[in-house]
Amino acid sequence: MSKSYKIAVMPGDGTGPEVTAEAVKVLKAAADRFNFKVELTEFDFGGERYKRTGETLPDSAIEELRKFDAILLGAIGHPDVAPGILEKGILLKARFELDQYINLRPVKLYPGVETPLKDKGPEDIDYVVVRENTGDLYTGTGGFTMKGTPNEVAVQSAVYTRFQVDRCLRYAFEYARKHGKKARGKGKNNTLALCGKTNVLTYVYDLWERAFHEMGKKEYPDIVREYYHVDATCMWMVKNPEWFDVIVTGNMFGDIITDLGAITQGGMGIAAGGNLNPEGVSMFEPIGGSAPKYTGKGVINPLAAICAGQMLLAALGEESAAEQVEQAVMFVTANKIKSMQAGKMGYSTSEVGDLVTEKVAE
Repeated sequence: MSKSYKIAVMPGDGTGPEVTAEAVKVLKAAADRFNFKVELTEFDFGGERYKRTGETLPDSAIEELRKFDAILLGAIGHPDVAPGILEKGILLKARFELDQYINLRPVKLYPGVETPLKDKGPEDIDYVVVRENTGDLYTGTGGFTMKGTPNEVAVQSAVYTRFQVDRCLRYAFEYARKHGKKARGKGKNNTLALCGKTNVLTYVYDLWERAFHEMGKKEYPDIVREYYHVDATCMWMVKNPEWFDVIVTGNMFGDIITDLGAITQGGMGIAAGGNLNPEGVSMFEPIGGSAPKYTGKGVINPLAAICAGQMLLAALGEESAAEQVEQAVMFVTANKIKSMQAGKMGYSTSEVGDLVTEKVAE
């Protein structure tokens, strides 16, 4: 009897529904090819629902989402809704309430995709960022005093517990052991690098660094440990991306360096990420925004959403299907698409989805 997975689909705003439709198309093709089933349930959380009802992601929806095996998200962000309302009310609420404490971001340049980095190719840009996803400045700890006056004070604090740091580090060490470059036949050692700022943030990243070395020395002596300041990390991501294997970092730094990584791998049209609860429900998404100016034109690149679906399959344990989807995407980037940019691909959004689907089904 074939396995069946319950997938919640949240297309969201702008071009989100368009790219999500192509990701779903590819998921169905992979399920048919590898003899499993996907049961898809769509939810309309996003800007239009907020405009109608005033709600973002109610508590009842969180409880319903807990019953699914995974969540596929399109995009959140509406031009008629003030920034922060949907992002906090849907994205951050889902991450916090479902305890999706890992943000996993592969930074991988596919063949045929242009990078702004001179003389760098797919063999150079192939690493992963493990970003802690529930602490740091994103907890909302802080506030205003004397708001609106000349003496106004704004405070927003970076907060971490040892528990949060340890579970993120353990995931990162395990990931480096299983998926590092040595495991992929691309290096002599699997390396985990901590990205921080110990010379200035002497409390938060002192905690991270101590926990990193204590855990590594005791439990993961086979993993090479390195440390990079975040500013140096940004420079080396441009100059020497081939140095990196697996990077682990806090929420804020991870948010910044993964967008830098995205442009080096070809931009938002190809970059995907996962918000993971390894013991619960995880959510996968293209990391770009809703791109409202392209809505309904059929020109947006769906490959990031398709790659999010590929990550979803891998997280469900359907490794063969995930590998087939990635190989299909690589075939399309190498042989079909002219550009990753919207309107310049040489194909419509649905046609790109068809190209990947056909390759998956072969």
